[in-house]
Amino acid sequence: MLLIKNLRKTFQNGTKALNGVNLKINPGEFVTILGPSGSGKTTLLRSINGLENIDNGEIVFNNRKIDDNYLFYVQKKTGMVFQEFNLINNLSSINNVLSGLLNSSSKFLSMLYLFTREQKLQALQSLETVGLLDKAYSRTDQLSGGQRQRVGIARAIIKKPILLLADEPVASLDPKASNLILSLLKKICKEFNITIICNLHQVELAIKFSDRIVGLLDGAIIFDSQTKNIDINYVQNIYREENAGLTF
Repeated sequence: MLLIKNLRKTFQNGTKALNGVNLKINPGEFVTILGPSGSGKTTLLRSINGLENIDNGEIVFNNRKIDDNYLFYVQKKTGMVFQEFNLINNLSSINNVLSGLLNSSSKFLSMLYLFTREQKLQALQSLETVGLLDKAYSRTDQLSGGQRQRVGIARAIIKKPILLLADEPVASLDPKASNLILSLLKKICKEFNITIICNLHQVELAIKFSDRIVGLLDGAIIFDSQTKNIDINYVQNIYREENAGLTF
């Protein structure tokens, strides 16, 4: 599915966001990238779908190295869920979901939100999958944070991706909503066979929902293990020692 080799990224201010990351993601896995803010999690995900340029290394998607010619295909097959939802507040839920089809529709018609009947039915189906069919025609600024994130997930899955990248999808949510969102992502992973890479900083949530956990710190992988083999106290201690004052 995905093979990352010696990925490196340094920002102009000298910060090493990624420092030789090597990672293999298998089809159908729910993999959590665990680490504190500034560990490189977001840069890693954004590098996979081309939102961030890398300095060195390579990313192989479905047995082909991602380059400028292949990136469009990768983006079509990859969905993205954002920490801050990235919704258009004055639009309805269904129109926000339909925006996930912008790359596969006529750009002119998409700008006017003139989608086909079939596309609208797909959007409604996506909203039903996330439990928000009754909110299809509600403006997203009238929804709760958890509901807004579910709209974001529906937007990500409408194009039927084979890989879903979720960047801190529960960072701004309360515990109840966080569990609901991650339960939904796990359901999507298993029922639709969509591979998911999810960035989190909460150890307990990573343990509860992941098949596998990859620990990231200062742009480098410090552990990579099946969740069933993870020692939660060991993981918590790593981040407490390296990041005094942060609580996981």
